[in-house]
Amino acid sequence: MSVHRFVEADAAKAAAACSRYILNCLEQALSGHDLATFAISGGNSPREVFRALAEAEFNWSRVHLFWVDERCVLPYNEQSNFRMADQCLVVPARIPRRNVHRVFTELIPDRAAERYAEDIRELLSLPQDRAPAFDLMHLGMGADGHTASLFPGDSLVQDRERITGATYVEKFNQWRVTMLPNLILGARHIVVFAPGADKAETTRAVFEDEFDPLRLPAQLPAHLGRNVGWFMDGGAASSLS
Repeated sequence: MSVHRFVEADAAKAAAACSRYILNCLEQALSGHDLATFAISGGNSPREVFRALAEAEFNWSRVHLFWVDERCVLPYNEQSNFRMADQCLVVPARIPRRNVHRVFTELIPDRAAERYAEDIRELLSLPQDRAPAFDLMHLGMGADGHTASLFPGDSLVQDRERITGATYVEKFNQWRVTMLPNLILGARHIVVFAPGADKAETTRAVFEDEFDPLRLPAQLPAHLGRNVGWFMDGGAASSLS
């Protein structure tokens, strides 16, 4: 486990630094390989990261894009993580549609999660008894300590058998499909983008409190991830020792 924390003056500078880190990881992954696998998160925080990636002079033709989690809404609903990334990254970066692997949220949640796992295994040509290893996993963190759609108290935080699952998030009255710890922690590189002063105490707790991912799921990448780059602004880092 190796975690490197990067603190920038503000969220814009943190987004720019995070995008450069992502591109470097993808370049490494593509060196000598036919393709790279990149899983991205949604929400509002990564918009500027995606815009910076789209503006970079980077050849996306061999990068396959997946979603760490998705809200169970239709793909062009305003709450859809796919829709946001499509507008901010996929279209402006001209990522080939054949490389874009969204969650089929038209299906019922459990079946959408199963279908997503099947799609991941098919692309990577992996049997059921092997967990895929993504080249790069991009995560965020909520002020409550959730990451992906793994929320505090959710039993999926402890699921080490499956690679995807469906979960009902009561606070949002919404079903979601999410990658599970077995898949997230198997990534060769993880980047976490978590700016904002509202996350200062949670950031401190993630790194400095006793390890209890059922209380703070974001501790999973912080304590167990491989090659983790954690990007934050001064506000998010303000309570760290």
